[in-house]
Amino acid sequence: MTPAFSSSSAASQRLIRCSASPRRTHAPHRPSSMSPPLRKLKSMTEIMAKAKHVVLEREDYDDVSCEECGSGDRDDELLLCDKCDKGFHMKCVSPIVVRVPIGSWLCPKCSGQRRVRSFSQKKIIDFFRIQKCKDDGDVPYLSAQAIKRRRRLRSLVWQKKRRRLLPFLPSEDPDRRLKQMGSLATALTTLQMEFSDDLTYMPGMASRSANQAEFEDGGMQVLSKEDTETLELCRAMSRRGECPPLLVVFDSCEGFTVEADDQIKDMTFIAEYTGDVDYLKNREHDDCDSMMTLLSVKDPSRSLVICPDRRGNIARFINGINNHSPEGKKKQNCKCVRYNVNGECRVILVAIRDIAKGERLYYDYNGYEYEYPTHHFV
Repeated sequence: MTPAFSSSSAASQRLIRCSASPRRTHAPHRPSSMSPPLRKLKSMTEIMAKAKHVVLEREDYDDVSCEECGSGDRDDELLLCDKCDKGFHMKCVSPIVVRVPIGSWLCPKCSGQRRVRSFSQKKIIDFFRIQKCKDDGDVPYLSAQAIKRRRRLRSLVWQKKRRRLLPFLPSEDPDRRLKQMGSLATALTTLQMEFSDDLTYMPGMASRSANQAEFEDGGMQVLSKEDTETLELCRAMSRRGECPPLLVVFDSCEGFTVEADDQIKDMTFIAEYTGDVDYLKNREHDDCDSMMTLLSVKDPSRSLVICPDRRGNIARFINGINNHSPEGKKKQNCKCVRYNVNGECRVILVAIRDIAKGERLYYDYNGYEYEYPTHHFV
């Protein structure tokens, strides 16, 4: 016979189990290894940045003005953002818009693009890879006064026989030189280019062995020993941060262009045309408007061009003249010459007359056999 206390004890245990279960107010503890990972939620700013935008077209855009300068003039240069529908002049935004964009365009604020800031002295030194406090080997350091003395000591009779290349005179004021290099750095950054003061040979393009002056159809004039020394002197000064007195400015009609920041004498070395070296056959359908002939061979498949679309220097921003009009021809103050320098082809820009301070630099794009259409130039 079952003891009397067992039934009452079992009943009490059932009551305890039944009454204890519904009173639980929190989930049982799980080991940390079994807990699901926490989800990181995106902020509203990140969601709106990637969300598709819809612009409600207005019926009338006559009252649109630039958000930067507040002016509604020059409507042919006024761009409308495809996200906020606000207006901006091409040269008021930072970075400057050089050409009217094809397709949709977003203002710097809507695109999240960082503004182009002014370049500090350290940034300019790093951008141009300027060598400080280092000797340039066999190339001696010459100050502006030493260069002037070197010019005076030359024989006048020898100059009449053959005009020698003159080195440029950098600005003596270091702050002025920083402003000049800063203008070039801004222009290169705007076009998403890298600075290069040499010809570059990239994989998939022409190799350095293809650039041989002996391959030139009809031959190429050899740069004399004296002019080669002048060329190396100018390159050494550029490496030290002593650049030619030139400023890169933006014009609403011509885009980026170069003007003299000091007086430049006739036959002064301006710059060497640099960029990526490629075969002409690879660039026949290229839209780059600054290609330069480097080597012209009887076999067109071996002809070379300089393409300053990704790398280049200030020569890329010197504009050409309209050689179909007398007014355009009068503006020419530089010439582009191809030389044989130590067996390789090089392109050099040289002043063909005295250039005054503030005067813009121009040369003839059609200095060689290729007819470049210049009738639409300003």
